[in-house]
Amino acid sequence: MVHASREEVGLRVRTRGAWWAGLLTAVGLFGLAGCMVGPEPGSPAVRMPRHWNGALAPDSSPVAVPTSQASVVTTAPVDVVSYWNKFHDPELNSLIDRAVKQNLNLKLAAAQIRAARASRVMSASGLFPNLSQSGTYTRSFSGEGASVTNGTVIGKSNNPTDMFQYTLDASWEIDVFGGLRRTVQAADLAIHAQVWNRRDVLITLLSEVATDYITLRGYQEQIAIARQNLEAQQRTADLTRRRQRGGFQTGLDVANADATVASTLSAIPPLEQEAQQTIYALSLLLSVPPATLQSELSPVLPIPPIPPEVPIGLPSELLRRRPDVRNAEFLLQQQTAQVGVAIAKLYPSFSLTSDGGLRGNRFGNLGEWSTRFWSFGPSVSWPILDFGSVRSGIELQSAQEEQALYTWQATVIQSLTDVENALVAYTKEQQHRQALAEAVVANKKAVELSTLLYSNGQTDFLNVLVAEQSLFNSQNSLVQSNTTLATNLVALYKALGGGWEGRDAPPPVTTPPNLPTLNIPDLLQLSPLPKLSSGPNGQ
Repeated sequence: MVHASREEVGLRVRTRGAWWAGLLTAVGLFGLAGCMVGPEPGSPAVRMPRHWNGALAPDSSPVAVPTSQASVVTTAPVDVVSYWNKFHDPELNSLIDRAVKQNLNLKLAAAQIRAARASRVMSASGLFPNLSQSGTYTRSFSGEGASVTNGTVIGKSNNPTDMFQYTLDASWEIDVFGGLRRTVQAADLAIHAQVWNRRDVLITLLSEVATDYITLRGYQEQIAIARQNLEAQQRTADLTRRRQRGGFQTGLDVANADATVASTLSAIPPLEQEAQQTIYALSLLLSVPPATLQSELSPVLPIPPIPPEVPIGLPSELLRRRPDVRNAEFLLQQQTAQVGVAIAKLYPSFSLTSDGGLRGNRFGNLGEWSTRFWSFGPSVSWPILDFGSVRSGIELQSAQEEQALYTWQATVIQSLTDVENALVAYTKEQQHRQALAEAVVANKKAVELSTLLYSNGQTDFLNVLVAEQSLFNSQNSLVQSNTTLATNLVALYKALGGGWEGRDAPPPVTTPPNLPTLNIPDLLQLSPLPKLSSGPNGQ
């Protein structure tokens, strides 16, 4: 028998290793370039309205007020980037800047993005070979009979036996049908969804800070007006007492005057409570203790004025800008990719495994040729009988994709409704405000005339009381309307999806649309999802 030399054995091993390495590379490249079963994620198609129902032409103001006081909604290109700057209030700008840096919900959303990115890395690792190493040492003893250890027969011995082993294991699942790539695709889409979720949290935070700040200034103005009216009503009550002492008035007029003063005084503590709690609400949005903003926000400042023109663009722009719509869109695409992951389980799974290393009964001999061992081979796994588990999994993922589609459709409709509601609220409140402004002017004149006539004894005290109470009510209502008008504008900016653009940029979207079309004017006829195929590439 002719024995090969060590050099010949080494040559054969290297030749076989090169052959297997070439085969492994070829199969791996086939897997990476192979088909992906299941439907391809895409952006759903939708037919949006051509114009906003509540939008007005630039030359048709909704209120009959001077141009300097009207705020006109136009369909000019939308301008909602850092919309809070349009109120020209440095304190509001400062609060928003700090809220963006400090708000805990926003930090939570950012942490969810980082978690999604880490999950994507974990998913992508399955596309590449897995290599691990291990080392073992065992000491055994057999007093009677014989034993077999690692293929070596050991007879009866009174001496313990040592065994040292170092192993290098490698495995690679070849993604022939794209199940792993669909998993990575779903992870990528999950990252996009989390990015848009953070933007949704951001615009909600911005609108809440702006709304609470405007509301606080409204309460402060109401308190100031109540105190001004209280001083005027106290002067009237003093005048009534003087006239009573002169015999010109009865005690009934004095009692009515005192009752009016007490009624106005009673309105101040609830307003102070609301103002204080609004400061606490702003502190919560900035994630600071409640009393932190007390000294900063206690000084009275006016309600921020609204801009003279509000461009809102076209409905077609809404789908690309609203974070909740984009989030729902990417969640739908993610679920579509999960359908492909489930379909891939219908097909066989191919893997390449190998191991090799050193094994001997003496640690110092592990470097010798005789202590080396290796093994290599492909494997295939294909379920034969699973009692419908795989197909039920496909049905489950398909049903969840359908749910995601309906969620996206509902989100689109809700976004359109939000804008239209905000538009009608903003334009109609301007009409309300103008009427109240005219009422304040008339009531001031009525108070002046009734007080003058009462001082001259030409009218009774009831007319003075009615005029003063009407003035207080109309002034209070006007402040409330100014507050509502400004907060309605904030709500409109939020409905348009404004505010996040100045903070970060949206991720690119390159996936082609291939999902059903949602026809907004005909909401009762939503298209069902297409039937999913279990073939490659959804064919």
